Amino acid sequence: MPFYPAHDGTRLAYHVSGDGDPLICLPGGPMQDSAYLGDLGGLPAHRRLILMDPRGTGDSDKPGDPGTYRCDRLVADVEALREHLGLDRIDLLGHSAGANLAVLYAARHPHRVARLLLIAPSTKAVDLEPAPQARLEAARLRAGEPWFPEAFAALERIQAGEATAETWAAVDPFVFGRWDEAAREFLALCDRHRNGEAAAVFGAQGAYDPAAIRAALAGLGAPVLLVAGEFDLNTIPAVAAEYAAIFPDAELVVQQGVGHFPWHEDAAPFAATVAAFLARTR
Repeated sequence: MPFYPAHDGTRLAYHVSGDGDPLICLPGGPMQDSAYLGDLGGLPAHRRLILMDPRGTGDSDKPGDPGTYRCDRLVADVEALREHLGLDRIDLLGHSAGANLAVLYAARHPHRVARLLLIAPSTKAVDLEPAPQARLEAARLRAGEPWFPEAFAALERIQAGEATAETWAAVDPFVFGRWDEAAREFLALCDRHRNGEAAAVFGAQGAYDPAAIRAALAGLGAPVLLVAGEFDLNTIPAVAAEYAAIFPDAELVVQQGVGHFPWHEDAAPFAATVAAFLARTR
């Protein structure tokens, strides 16, 4: 198990698989360890995966200062990992909430990013949210599913400001292309590996300055890949397209038939998309 020291002395862990040029991967959650990423659909056949356990999760130590769980302060942990690995520039992948950390790193250290990959990205860092009606229209694509009536009613209640633990649980099927026992088990795995205390701090006030981040990303020289799931209600494809438009060199791929975890639901096309992007020469 490799470890490295953060700039504040916290011991952080990462997991390595595969050979070749490294691809640093930041998990979502927020503040979930990297176990749920697995092998990202077989990417070790193409790259050496470096899966980071954020501080306070997985095999990484908890910090002395819980305030360091905030997303903007975690940028220093990514930079410490780059330094530890002895890399001049990095290929950086962020999934879901981890994409917020990835773009904050790119905004602060643009010359250290060779390629940026945002997978089913959260859009909090750039303040992009679909209109409520757009999300409802995206949800109606699943109207033929047996779970749809209950899930859609819960979504409407959330949109009306009536969010509860029960309504949030009821909309879980919208996160997957197939809502079955495998999806339920995968979601339970994710929940077990999440640090709730850290998650509450991750997006706290001061974590993001969307105008400044957008301005920095508009000047990013690195190529960017965004992968959105056709049925992902967290980041609907229309919003992913708006996100891609922020960057000067971005490619959006909407993977068909999947939700928020495209490598888990349909590994082969996901791995092919990522491998092709990483093979691009600049």
